[in-house]
Amino acid sequence: MRPRFVIVAVAAALGSVAGCGGDGGGPSVPTPSASQRIAVTSTAFTENGTVPRRYTCDGANVSPPLAFTGVPADAAELVVVLEDPNAPHGTFTHWLMWGVPPRDTRLTAGESPRGAIQGRNDFKKTGYGGPCPPKGAAPHPYVLSVYAADTKLTLATDASPDDVRRALTGHTLASGTLTGRYGR
Repeated sequence: MRPRFVIVAVAAALGSVAGCGGDGGGPSVPTPSASQRIAVTSTAFTENGTVPRRYTCDGANVSPPLAFTGVPADAAELVVVLEDPNAPHGTFTHWLMWGVPPRDTRLTAGESPRGAIQGRNDFKKTGYGGPCPPKGAAPHPYVLSVYAADTKLTLATDASPDDVRRALTGHTLASGTLTGRYGR
């Protein structure tokens, strides 16, 4: 029986290094809820549309252009989170950004607004890491969430997605999502 255990262990280890297979593990803190909705759009893709290669690990790997409407006038900052809920080892975070000025409702491709802080993604890098599912897998959904906070969040630069969710709990005025799909 020992050889079967070794094969399973090696297969699991190899799976964790392919594509979005990091140690994301999924959110353990519930996603903050809000009664108001922010419309999140992109000129690069529509809801449930294909994310163009330029915005993925197979292309230039820059964040897509984004627009937000319905941001409450009393918002103190915006938070942006991009996640793959279908990654092999649980939800994989591709982008964490907070401190986005609430009046910056249009971001060009690859833009990080002045004053915004980009956290570490599950690639263990700071900033945006584009969609990068395992080769041969069915297209994965990539959920880009935007939250309007009623206060400036105080977070360490290495904050986790759970840290961001905890900070938003009780401070979320509005939220919205845009989902794109990408396969390799």
